[in-house]
Amino acid sequence: MSNRYAIKTTAALVAGAVLISAATPAVAVHAASGSKVLAVGSTALQPLAQQAAEMYQEAHPKTTVTIQGGGSGTGLSQVGKAGVTIGNSDIFAEQKDGVDASKLKDHKVAVVGITPVVNKDVNVKNLTTKQIQNIFSGKVTNWKEVGGQDEKIVLINRAEGSGTRATFEQSIMGNAKTATAQEQDDNGAVQKIVGQTKGAISYLAFSYTKGTAAENLKTVKIDNVAPKYKNVKNNKWKIWAYEHMYTASNVNSATKKFIKFMSSKAVKTKVVKKLGYYPVSKMTVKKDADGKVITIK
Repeated sequence: MSNRYAIKTTAALVAGAVLISAATPAVAVHAASGSKVLAVGSTALQPLAQQAAEMYQEAHPKTTVTIQGGGSGTGLSQVGKAGVTIGNSDIFAEQKDGVDASKLKDHKVAVVGITPVVNKDVNVKNLTTKQIQNIFSGKVTNWKEVGGQDEKIVLINRAEGSGTRATFEQSIMGNAKTATAQEQDDNGAVQKIVGQTKGAISYLAFSYTKGTAAENLKTVKIDNVAPKYKNVKNNKWKIWAYEHMYTASNVNSATKKFIKFMSSKAVKTKVVKKLGYYPVSKMTVKKDADGKVITIK
């Protein structure tokens, strides 16, 4: 039986439309006619899905592909209710309460690494797994307790609808309960707040740790292992997840074609690695919904 997370839906449904906050804008290139694809959910997957959608629409101008955020919980809930054609998720459908995973088809389109990040003023480069547990459970509240300067730790967590949070807790926290803290529902908001807040710590998808938007934060090693895909691919770096695109068993032809495109050589070579993801086919291990990792033979 899978470890299940009671993931809350963070977007409201009004008149059949998915309403996402301004922090997670949709990419909607409207076509005059043709089929429509609506993908909603994981903000960790959103940059990859958006760029792939733009590439796809250039080649298929009669198809409208709309990508929205809202969190993995939202994506899984809405594809389960047929409110969207694709539910983007960082977690398996089996981990989401209230979703019948047997009625959904899983398309793993990439692997995403997740790493602790701190404000650049924090004088800590490495933390043990136990130290991270103690920080996020509220047992450690000052950086001097883990080898840093005398500065209060500002904890920034992810909202309960976040697949990134579910992956972090499954991989790192074990039975330790996460302390009550400020919560943000998408990677972009966390990136901005950690970069602006001295003493802050949170965790982000690798794809949000590079570029000018991430210049005021830095990643942290865990047990002296660096957050790099050479360590993700063999599970030396343990905080990682598949980027899933879930569909119903029967979907429209436009959705089928877009899902196929997501696994194409064009996306793998031009988008996946460029944006900070990793191809599923390059992994030397695989993970199930319970978090069990086995070597691929």
